[in-house]
Amino acid sequence: MAEITRTSQAQWSGDLRNGNGQIVTESGVLNGTPYSYATRFEEKPGTNPEELIAAAHAACYTMAFSGLLKKNGYEPRALSTRAVIVMEPKEGGGYKIARMQLDVLGDIPNIDEATFQKLAQEVECPVSTLLKNGLKIEIESGLLEHAFSTT
Repeated sequence: MAEITRTSQAQWSGDLRNGNGQIVTESGVLNGTPYSYATRFEEKPGTNPEELIAAAHAACYTMAFSGLLKKNGYEPRALSTRAVIVMEPKEGGGYKIARMQLDVLGDIPNIDEATFQKLAQEVECPVSTLLKNGLKIEIESGLLEHAFSTT
């Protein structure tokens, strides 16, 4: 199998507090998407690096979990993962990412809660592997029967 590469680019102008930046992804999904101090450390609408890490982790984990469920004989109808990055002040100023929490719900026929939770802990995806290197990742899971039903 050939090596896979994915590329993103960030640009920043100005100082930390008053500057601003833009993010561009190779796919074009993010194209000049703005970010700033206020979107990262305050409550101004917009994106920030931690939100993007959380989104990447939620997507990667959910896809990998669906594969693990299938490998173990289950047919997932739907999975939903909410990723929460918790940042804490660090000594000397600034912030550090202290932990990541994944809350996953699944609509999976013929699986019991204990098996679902066991498998949820076994999921490995490239983003999880990267983040586990020095980052505590917490996973909360639960079944939600017919949670994603469209009828």
